[in-house]
Amino acid sequence: MIDILAYDKANPLLFNTGLFLILFAIFIGIYQACRKWPRVKMAFVILFSLYFYYKSSAECCFILMGVCVSDYALGRWMGIASRSAQRWIIALNVVINLGMLVYFKYFNLLFDTFASITGTNFDALDIILPAGISFFTFRSISYMVDIYRGQMLPCRNFLDYCFFLTFFPPLLAGPVVRAKDMLPQIEARPQATRAHVSEGLFLIILGLIKKVIVADYISGNFVDRIFENPSLYTGLENVFGAFGFTLQLYCDFSGYSDMAIGLALLLGYRFKDNFNAPFKAQNPTEFWKRWHISLSSWLMDYLYIPLGGNRKGKHRQRLNLMTTMLLGGLWHGASWMYVLWGGYHGALLVGHKALKSKGWLPERGAWVRPAGIMLTLVLVVIGFTFFRAPSVQTITDMYTAIFTNFHPEVLPQFIKGYALVVAIIVIAFALHFLPGHWLGRLRDSYGRLHWAFQAVILAIVIFIVIQARQSSLVPFIYLQY
Repeated sequence: MIDILAYDKANPLLFNTGLFLILFAIFIGIYQACRKWPRVKMAFVILFSLYFYYKSSAECCFILMGVCVSDYALGRWMGIASRSAQRWIIALNVVINLGMLVYFKYFNLLFDTFASITGTNFDALDIILPAGISFFTFRSISYMVDIYRGQMLPCRNFLDYCFFLTFFPPLLAGPVVRAKDMLPQIEARPQATRAHVSEGLFLIILGLIKKVIVADYISGNFVDRIFENPSLYTGLENVFGAFGFTLQLYCDFSGYSDMAIGLALLLGYRFKDNFNAPFKAQNPTEFWKRWHISLSSWLMDYLYIPLGGNRKGKHRQRLNLMTTMLLGGLWHGASWMYVLWGGYHGALLVGHKALKSKGWLPERGAWVRPAGIMLTLVLVVIGFTFFRAPSVQTITDMYTAIFTNFHPEVLPQFIKGYALVVAIIVIAFALHFLPGHWLGRLRDSYGRLHWAFQAVILAIVIFIVIQARQSSLVPFIYLQY
């Protein structure tokens, strides 16, 4: 039993594991038992969150606690400092957070790149990347900047701030929750209502289906094989692999977000949606208003706008867009492939705005909307091949197969060999394009059921997930970011 509860690098405590289900059931019982003692309940959640983080990153939980102490102290100092001193405090906070990111996440990449340019040797250091560091450092920076902008007051209670920064549902892979949205909820000491619980359970069910039944299945049974060696497959299979990975990434990440938001609702806390049917976007600009909303809005508010946004002319706006997307790509990981992906999307955004400003984009006609959606989806899928591929050579092999070895005649054989994979991809995309209010109606219908029926549906989904899951644990993709 002690071995199960101890840190195990190969078996982190994730939402889609049986251990988490058992521990969360115990946790929620104790949480409810402490409802008459708010401070005790808060301390208990903080301790559980730190244990949850320990199961993913071992002693790195002390780094998380160090950030809590640093943020709280700097925030209180910010509240009494002069305007000029506040700028230095923010600079110190940014240096601390970005310094950690550079060391833990980018040190080996930067020195390996420098060694390649100079022709010298570099032995990569064995640096353990703290899980979720990109997410909690962004929350830390936004907290200090929002105080400086006068959008919120410094947190006066250390436990409240620890609760905000360590809260386990969004800790490892988002959403990027901002202090100005969550601290008021923490101070209000919320209690989960029946509506909260029903909606939370519905989102958890939806997230489990997306993650295990869609993302994990098509990944292990098809997508990974294509990207491991695309030259072994026809162009047709590579196209399906590219679309399959796009769907896998969406279901994996939005599934995590659904579960994180659902778990928070079970405790009485509400986060903003992180995805809004992104493949329905009619252009690249709209796509980034629908995809990973908490990150794209963070980059907009704390990077793009401070760089000047669109206030300093069209040329500066395009430069700001490209800079934001390049840094947003690099944020995803220590690989130049992510930078290429970010630069690709930066070029799409710049190109879309340039065409729109010249009036070259059609706005009327029955064909405009579906054509815009299909073109945007194809462009997004092309971009995600850069996101998934380990090297430029993989991209070269993939597109060489697509343009020189397509072989559409193998389609019947391909469908027969990968019948379930093709069915999941087609059905999942089809469901994605259904009217958005249909999902809302399904959620409301679930919420109107008696709690016993809700529990039965949850149990059935968990049983199906257990039967469908891979033999080994499949971590969420965004845990590495």
